[in-house]
Amino acid sequence: MDDVVIVGGGIGGLALALNLHARGIPCRVFERAPEVRELGVGITLLPHAMRELTALGLQAELLAAGVENREACFFNRFGQFIYREARGKFAGYPYPEVGIHRGRLHRILYRTAVARLGAERIVTDRSCVEVEQDDASATARFVQTSTGRDAAPARARVVVACDGINSAVRRQFYPGEELAFAGINTWRGVTRREPILDGRTYLRIGSLLTGKLVIYPIADAIDAEGRQLVNWMAEIKRDTRIRNDWNKPGRLADFLPLYESWRFDWLDVPDMLRAADQVLEYPMVDRDPVERWTFGRVTFLGDAAHPMYPRGSNGAAQALIDARTLADCLHGARDPRAALADYERLRRETTSRIVHTNRTHPPDIINIRVEELVGDRPFDDLDRYITQDELRALSEHYKQVAGFSIADVGATRR
Repeated sequence: MDDVVIVGGGIGGLALALNLHARGIPCRVFERAPEVRELGVGITLLPHAMRELTALGLQAELLAAGVENREACFFNRFGQFIYREARGKFAGYPYPEVGIHRGRLHRILYRTAVARLGAERIVTDRSCVEVEQDDASATARFVQTSTGRDAAPARARVVVACDGINSAVRRQFYPGEELAFAGINTWRGVTRREPILDGRTYLRIGSLLTGKLVIYPIADAIDAEGRQLVNWMAEIKRDTRIRNDWNKPGRLADFLPLYESWRFDWLDVPDMLRAADQVLEYPMVDRDPVERWTFGRVTFLGDAAHPMYPRGSNGAAQALIDARTLADCLHGARDPRAALADYERLRRETTSRIVHTNRTHPPDIINIRVEELVGDRPFDDLDRYITQDELRALSEHYKQVAGFSIADVGATRR
C-alpha cells in the first residue's frame, strides 16, 4: 500500500508526486489520458510558480524550453500605449517569469516524474470513478479510459484529487455543484511569426468591455528565420448564457470580426489571428469556493480544489503551491488525516480569496479603468485622466491580493 494515491497527472498531480518523492513519501499517479502528449497552447509561469518549480530542480530546463519575459505592456484597442512594467527578475523578483507551451511544461514534469519515481508509478489510461475509505485506508477505483473496462483499484493512506475543474472525486462529495459562468468566452491560439516589439514582452490590449487580447511568446527561434511561437488569447464578454466548450477547435468567424480593425504600427492583429497554427475555444468559468476540501483520507488540490478564472496566470501557480504545502504537511505526520486538515487550513482561505479577486479585480483592471475614464476612443494625453503612478498602484494592488508581490514571492509562503 502506498502512502498517497494521486488522481490526475496534470501539472498539480505531477508536482505533488515530485514533492512527495523528494520527502521520501511513496506515491502513485493515475492519469486519465491514455498517453501524455504536448497538447494545448501557452501558459505564463509567474515568479511564485517558478519558485516552486525551481525547488524541484527544473528552472534551467524550463527557461531553455520557453521565453523569459522582460516586461508587460498595456495598450488600448487603438494600439495606444497605456502602461508598462518590468517583470520577473527584471522587476527585482528572485525568480524569472516564463512563457511556455503548456504541453511542453507538462511533458517536462511527466518526464521528470518518470525518471525520479519510476515509470511503474505513473499510470496512464485510468479514469477514477469512485473513492472509498475506512479507518485504515482509502481506495480509488478506476476504469480504463480507452475501453471503459474495470481496472485494478489503488489503496493508500490518502487519496488526493488532482483531476481538474471537472473532478470526478470532487463530484462525489459535491454532486449538485454547477460551474459559474459570467458570459465571457475565450479563444486561444498559437502563431509562428517574427517577434513582437522586443520578443520578450507580455501584452494586454483592449478590455473585456470592447474586446481584449493577451499576447506573449512561448518559444524562441523556432525556424531559420528566427520566428517565435506566439501565444494569444481573445476574450469577449457578451450578454449571453451560451458557453463554449473546452479544447474544441475554434472558428475564426466567431471572434475575428471584433478585431478586424486592430491594425497598429507595431502589430497587425487580424493577420496574426488568421495565421494561427491552431485555435481552441474555452469558456471563462470557475466554481464558487467551498467550505471543505478534506473528507477523512481524501482531499482536493489545484483546479479540483479551487478552480479559478484562467486569467492572471495564477491557477497553475496556486496548484504548485498546494503541492508543496501538502507534501510538507504529510512529511513526518503520524496521522495523515490531520495532515490533510492542516493543508486545507493553510490553503483554502487564501485560494478562495484569489477566486473572488479574479472575478472582481482582474489583472487587466488597468485597461478597464482607462476605458472607463477616457471612453471607447483614442486619447491625446492620458495623464489628463490618470497618471502612471495611479496605474502602477492598480497593478501592485492586484499582485498583493493575488499573492505574488515581491514580498510574497521572496519568501516560501503557504
